[in-house]
Amino acid sequence: MLRNMFKKTYTKIDTIYRPKAGDSEEPSIPQGLWRKCNKCGQPIYVEDVVNNYYVCPKCDGYFRIHAYRRIEMLADEGTFEEWNQEMPFSNPLDFPNYEKKVAAAREKSHLNEAIVTGKAMIEGNPAVIGVCDARFIMSSMGHVVGEKITQAVEQATKEKLPVILFACSGGARMQEGIVSLMQMAKTSAALKRHHEAGQLFISVLTDPTTGGVTASFAMLGDIIIAEPHALIGFAGPRVIEQTIGQKLPEGFQRAEFLLEHGFVDMILERKDQKRVIGQILYMHRKHGMTAVEPGMLRQESEPAEAQKTHAAGSESFGHRSKAGEHHEKTAWDTVLLSRKADRPTALDYINAVFDEFIEFHGDRYFKDDGAIVGGIAMFHGMPVTVIGQQKGKNTKDNIKRNFGMPSPDGYRKALRLMKQAETFGRPIVCFVDTPGAFCGLEAEERGQGEAIARNLFEMSDLKVPILSIVIGEGGSGGALAMAVADEVWMLENAIYSILSPEGFASILYKDSKKAPEAAEVMKVTAADLKKLGLIEQIIPEKDPASTDTLYRIAGFMDQAMAGFFETYQAMTAGELAEHRYQRFRRM
Repeated sequence: MLRNMFKKTYTKIDTIYRPKAGDSEEPSIPQGLWRKCNKCGQPIYVEDVVNNYYVCPKCDGYFRIHAYRRIEMLADEGTFEEWNQEMPFSNPLDFPNYEKKVAAAREKSHLNEAIVTGKAMIEGNPAVIGVCDARFIMSSMGHVVGEKITQAVEQATKEKLPVILFACSGGARMQEGIVSLMQMAKTSAALKRHHEAGQLFISVLTDPTTGGVTASFAMLGDIIIAEPHALIGFAGPRVIEQTIGQKLPEGFQRAEFLLEHGFVDMILERKDQKRVIGQILYMHRKHGMTAVEPGMLRQESEPAEAQKTHAAGSESFGHRSKAGEHHEKTAWDTVLLSRKADRPTALDYINAVFDEFIEFHGDRYFKDDGAIVGGIAMFHGMPVTVIGQQKGKNTKDNIKRNFGMPSPDGYRKALRLMKQAETFGRPIVCFVDTPGAFCGLEAEERGQGEAIARNLFEMSDLKVPILSIVIGEGGSGGALAMAVADEVWMLENAIYSILSPEGFASILYKDSKKAPEAAEVMKVTAADLKKLGLIEQIIPEKDPASTDTLYRIAGFMDQAMAGFFETYQAMTAGELAEHRYQRFRRM
């Protein structure tokens, strides 16, 4: 019944925001005057605030932005086309004085309702935009707000466009009761259809994002971005404190808290939003790989010797380097080399091989695990998803990265990014480097075994190409959880094993000092695993991997990856899944 009340209207407007007479709400500040910041109390010059994207230059406090001002800051000039500017109001519960409240909000904000929706270009990329405006009854979500969002998402799905929604809301609109509650389900259902159609949804959380908005569209983004210090939560702080009878810790429910606990992908300063969102939109459009010439590198030229290796073709990757010819390493030598503190990490290879890497965070359940890094990047003009097990470079960094030992949250984060890659048709590259999955009390409490098993289960038939490269230690199931791939490659001085040689020796020989002998028996080296048919390629290390040799090794990866993508991108989804199944079926 309510649906029939709404009729789509389309209005082309100029994105240059022009304040109307009587509009005195923050952050619209009279030009040429000094004002006191309502966050830090310091005097601020209004022009400085405007030029600083409505961020206080004294305390970095974020002012709320009017919807049209936000659109002006985001959209390419003159490209915004507003949808459903006027929608009829109704009072479904006949709530007393509700009409007067809405009329007052309209007069105050010069808006018909609490959200502005439409279509625009952002850095040359088309998108559907929705921006909440807190001046209108704290941007609470009633049936008109829900309908505007739903119609915008439906139109985006029809036109195969991404959706960007800027949330700023106190939650459900109390005056509409259960009808307001239904908007949570309606907007979520529309976004589900949008997702199933393979279209992108970016959610941007601003201060505040609470209640039913948090519990619906705001937290459903394929990518969730938060502004610094934004209040984000389901129940408000005062409600929580009253309920539990305790004072909340400083920073609770702020954007930084949510990042730490795995609920948002990134915190993005206002000045960077247009550029980064534009970049994300560009990377979610269909781009093929440009031609890759032997020796082609992004950040520095390769030595001529490495270029000759490229020209010889990928078959050369299966042979020992010259370094291996004049000094035959033992298996234990290789183990020690794989663990060297100066060995390049996953992030080093990601930055050396790929362009425009954007890191995403969090598992959406409990926390962000520093032992797993991942996001999207470009490989010779083609978007890819890259994920790596990350070790630290010093004591402080190793504590942050848990010495490269992922928790269940890390594996769930990796799987989330893999499923996202599948949705948008991006190939996946995994860099494996871990002594093993973290075996601690909290890891068991949160289901370490299930998280690893789930990765094996889901990766087995992902409908996009998967390449895994062991760059250091490949320890046990913790490594395998990121190595159920179409091909597995290893660096020459990497290892891959059921457990550490020390652990093997302790269990079978009752003496951990026999680790060198165990390493030989276990067949942990790349050469051993290539002979066993368990890996496809060995990436040579003329000299052991280090900062000095990083770009030479990255050059080998670069050229071989190009061949990998050409081969596997030509396969259908069914062929990829079958190829991956048969690869492991033969083992």
